[in-house]
Amino acid sequence: MSENQNAVLVLEDGTVFKGNAIGKIGTTTGEIAFNTGMTGYQEVFTDPSYYGQILIMNTSHIGNYGIHNKERESDSIKIAGLITKKFSDGFSRISASGSLQDYMQESNTVGISDIDTRSLVRHIRSKGAMNAIISSEILDENELKQKVKDVPKMSGLELSSKVTTVDAYEVKPENIKHKVSLLDLGVKRNIIECLVERGCHVKVFPLNSSFEDLNSFEPDGYMLSNGPGDPSAMPDTANLVKEIVKSSKPIFGICLGHQILGMSQGLTTEKMFNGHRGINHPIKNLASGKGEITSQNHGFVISKESAEGHSDIEITHLHINDNTVAGIKLKDKPVFSVQYHPEASAGPHDSRYLFDDFIDYMNKEKNK
Repeated sequence: MSENQNAVLVLEDGTVFKGNAIGKIGTTTGEIAFNTGMTGYQEVFTDPSYYGQILIMNTSHIGNYGIHNKERESDSIKIAGLITKKFSDGFSRISASGSLQDYMQESNTVGISDIDTRSLVRHIRSKGAMNAIISSEILDENELKQKVKDVPKMSGLELSSKVTTVDAYEVKPENIKHKVSLLDLGVKRNIIECLVERGCHVKVFPLNSSFEDLNSFEPDGYMLSNGPGDPSAMPDTANLVKEIVKSSKPIFGICLGHQILGMSQGLTTEKMFNGHRGINHPIKNLASGKGEITSQNHGFVISKESAEGHSDIEITHLHINDNTVAGIKLKDKPVFSVQYHPEASAGPHDSRYLFDDFIDYMNKEKNK
């Protein structure tokens, strides 16, 4: 990267920010979003749920501790672009395997730094989610304003097929206690790891798998992973999950998997004015009455009205800030899901008990 090479950020509404180029020199587009987490930038950038999004990091300094091979949630950076206040080419952590700048160049990730991110986030919070374009090769604002008009809206976009595994694969613990078929909508590695740590032999299946494919593993339970895009654009996946639910085996859904599970039971989803993205989101567990601090990354939610109107659905968790649905379960089956990320890497581990709940469900079904 050339030192202090100029870059421009243009929002869909015509707002312009000028700064310096980071990552690859080029042009990128996507829906703009912001993350409030103070740490864990590598886990965030490699989260497949961010596919198609230009991300603002609220933390002032990004890149200062470099990258580490064990802190990847997928095989590459998945964000469409990065916006930050201060960007560090160097890094201070002894165990780091390289710089974020080099990592972004290897992943062809375009970014911009040295802009007023607080002003930008305040603008997004007041105006709502919108598309944006970053360029360090085209600096003509009028040209960029025209290009951003052609960027497709996130609403109606199916993106899981862009990040799902091509071929099924297995991850085994030393001592196998359960078998889990995982439908990969854009899974984070730490979700698989949390299952393996609890004795689960996990087989990860591509998005286009059939119920027969998933059932051929003879699983004790099913996991529906996180992922990107609009759940309402995935009716075929919802129909697949409907079949899985009929099996009456335990099912655990996370984020997009939670939304798809809701759709499979007739619930509807909604696009949020601003999504939830960070590692400090407060959730209330309605069964225990306890609060949980959670890691979240989503721009769609299950409609609370549709969940409350369903006789077989129980709302189990609510987001304390805006009262949106954060968890559901089926009243007559061992099936449940949450809108947030209980594996929380990086992030608080308040909600990892949900993996234990899933194990308990599978134990109970085995002992029937």
